[in-house]
Amino acid sequence: MRSVDSVFFRGILAGFVGGTVLALWFLIIDGVNGQPFHTPAFLAAITTGREVVTFTPVLIALYTALHYAAFLAVGVAAAWVMAKLQTVPGVLLGIILGFLLFDLVFYGSVWVTGIDVVGALGWPEVLAGNVLAGMTLTGALNLMGPERNVSWRMVLEEHRILREGITAGLIGAASVAVWFLVLDVFMGRLFFTPGALGSVLFHGARGAAEVQTDALTIVGYTLLHLSAFLVVGLVAAALATEAEEYAAPVILGALMLFVTFETFFIGMLAIVAQWLLAVLPWWSIAVGNVVAAATMGWYLWREHPALQKAWMDHDLEEETV
Repeated sequence: MRSVDSVFFRGILAGFVGGTVLALWFLIIDGVNGQPFHTPAFLAAITTGREVVTFTPVLIALYTALHYAAFLAVGVAAAWVMAKLQTVPGVLLGIILGFLLFDLVFYGSVWVTGIDVVGALGWPEVLAGNVLAGMTLTGALNLMGPERNVSWRMVLEEHRILREGITAGLIGAASVAVWFLVLDVFMGRLFFTPGALGSVLFHGARGAAEVQTDALTIVGYTLLHLSAFLVVGLVAAALATEAEEYAAPVILGALMLFVTFETFFIGMLAIVAQWLLAVLPWWSIAVGNVVAAATMGWYLWREHPALQKAWMDHDLEEETV
């Protein structure tokens, strides 16, 4: 019980520190822009469903309470994960946590309110603030954590799914990026694909004429692209581990998951920005995902000889029957 209380207490303190850093960051940004407390007032208006931003202390206090509640929850979750992994969080983990927070703000705001909060506040400011908050939160956990210092290399060596998931995610992300880079070069429009997708997500582009291929848009989308594939890689690694025991059903489920994801992604493009399907043909997206699935599958297949044996034994069993 004392261990659980200790993890909870460290998470609460770390979440409070991270939430405070993000609040101070936007307080400074609002001050530089000559709009004191604009960010909490804007977010409070969205949270309460108001169309007009009003600077009332009650609404700002309400949003501030929600802001800290969210960060306290994130702090407790991060402390629990670190306790399970028995490692000391470092700068790299803080940066990763910052990007995850950025993703949550972007997708969560669009999903819940239908408003692109990141675009309204400026994605560089939101990204920088969340990265600072993530680094501060993990830094606080580091200071309050146990003395045992376990490197990320040791963690990856001990946790197979984590190691293989990250590697598979990086392979898949690189495969898709290279495919679209080759396609863009062949069509004489270097970096158009990440620029188009980033312009839709960050700038609300409504046509090919509004596509921006500047460094910030491309890098921002690339980081989101990488984050998504890391999640997919972890899921694929977990499925590959389970498939060693239940080969046929799990592989069939993985194939169905891939087909569903493929259909969902193309469908979302058609809903969010239908014009993208005119400049990014559906077949190019399908081929990119097939290439990613093939390279990730090849890596995981090679890393799981037991899966190969289980699959071959299953085939021999069917032939015997």
